[in-house]
Amino acid sequence: MPSLAADSTPPSAERLQLTAADGYALVAQLYRAPSPARARLLVAGATAVPQGFYRRFSEHAASQGYEVMTLDYRGMGLSAPPTLKGFRMDYLDWGRLDLAAAVRAHHTPDLPLYMVGHSYGGHALGLLPNHHLIDGVYTFATGAGWHGWMPPLERLRVLLMWNVIGPVWTRAAGYLPWSRLGLGEDLPLDVYRQWRHWCQFPRYFFDDPHRPELAQAFAQVRVPIVAANATDDAWAPPASRDAFMAGYAQAPVQTVTIDTARRGLGAIGHMGYFRPRAQPLWAEVLRWFDTLKSPRPSRINPSH
Repeated sequence: MPSLAADSTPPSAERLQLTAADGYALVAQLYRAPSPARARLLVAGATAVPQGFYRRFSEHAASQGYEVMTLDYRGMGLSAPPTLKGFRMDYLDWGRLDLAAAVRAHHTPDLPLYMVGHSYGGHALGLLPNHHLIDGVYTFATGAGWHGWMPPLERLRVLLMWNVIGPVWTRAAGYLPWSRLGLGEDLPLDVYRQWRHWCQFPRYFFDDPHRPELAQAFAQVRVPIVAANATDDAWAPPASRDAFMAGYAQAPVQTVTIDTARRGLGAIGHMGYFRPRAQPLWAEVLRWFDTLKSPRPSRINPSH
């Protein structure tokens, strides 16, 4: 299973407080670009990964003229309550409320707004009520989460977590103490339960017969997307990516399969996209944003 290791160094950036539509207070970080900024960039992180993990990428993008914002979703990192025991939320809140607040705060009419998503961050795009404000999205490691897409050893580890370790730990603690395995932040109980439930489906929540509205919401997205996954990403291999990204039925989606051996990038896995060895990938992200022609002056909400 993907390891967070020791990369979650507190970021050297300006701390901001955001307020979600339901009143929940969130903590974000802003990495300022040399004036004038060429664009704004929002980093949508992965499940259980604190925003500090994206510091190096954010600093790099800021040095290239992007005004970068990261955030911790509710229940995580700097946006966590004093204790997760008894803390209630919906896993989808991270996109439809928390990331939506960051989009609202980071958007300006004079500059394009781009987003880089990591794993869950690629899910969150389709949950946003204000995705029409984003001009381009580049995701890494977004997939469907189903164990059947994973290589055999990872499949066994995941099934062990879902069926043995997770139920025991959450029953004892009242939340998932994920940090005990060095896998990232501890997770609220509701996040664990929903994540576990949707990971039993080959196409994640798109296959959940009780949530047809999610497929309908994702089909409203028209933002250009690049979805990049490494060949050694055991948690979200390219087949998993393809199963999930099909949900963006009306968006122009370009998939990129990163052959880590051929490119000499070393191990990437599920977390290495944002570690220093991946800087060649960061350059590709920013170059792609540069190719986009922002329709900002005429952009309207398609629901209106």
